[in-house]
Amino acid sequence: MSHHASAFPASLLQQLRQTRIIAVVVIDDPEQAVPLANTLLDSGINTIELTLRTPAALEALQRIRSECPEMTAGLGTVLFAEQVQQAVDGGAAFAVAPGLNPTIVQAARSADLPFAPGITTPSEIETAVALGCRLLKFFPAEASGGLAYLKTINAPYAHLGLEYIPLGGLNENNFIDYLQLDCVPAVGGSWIAPRHLIAAGDWSTIAATAKSAVAKIGLVKR
Repeated sequence: MSHHASAFPASLLQQLRQTRIIAVVVIDDPEQAVPLANTLLDSGINTIELTLRTPAALEALQRIRSECPEMTAGLGTVLFAEQVQQAVDGGAAFAVAPGLNPTIVQAARSADLPFAPGITTPSEIETAVALGCRLLKFFPAEASGGLAYLKTINAPYAHLGLEYIPLGGLNENNFIDYLQLDCVPAVGGSWIAPRHLIAAGDWSTIAATAKSAVAKIGLVKR
């Protein structure tokens, strides 16, 4: 296995395998970042992906980094080379994208930023492997065929030990099925803290949803 800088360090992979869930969030107001992070931490979730779909994401990252250092915070929807630099400058633990853009993979490698590109097809898997990636984001998971599809496309590459973080269409009823696969260290969950609940500051509902997911993870046999 080649060790490119775009690869996830062993310690971060190990954490993902233990946490098993990454809360994927869209934050509109940076003031909500720290209360959200504390709510997730108190509920047993210590990894968050802040999507760069709003201007608040970078400030949210900085606030979480300074006030909730035990939260592992990464950036999502990293689509441009300058966003790779913003992730590094902001101290992001990792970055992910919905698709596979070789320019971004190489920018992340140059910046020593752990990066997982999004894949849906065998050709994208092969391109990602050639670029040195071993942890991939399977997106959109449910819309492109879900669990059966992931098992099928991974089969020719299983001997490479690739790992996938499924994202898109996962919910409290189906995410456990993905976690039973050996090639899935963790799932990305946007159902844990939906945008409207974050905006409303509804921490009690978010806490209940997060605790429910963590409890289910505790029952998974691998």
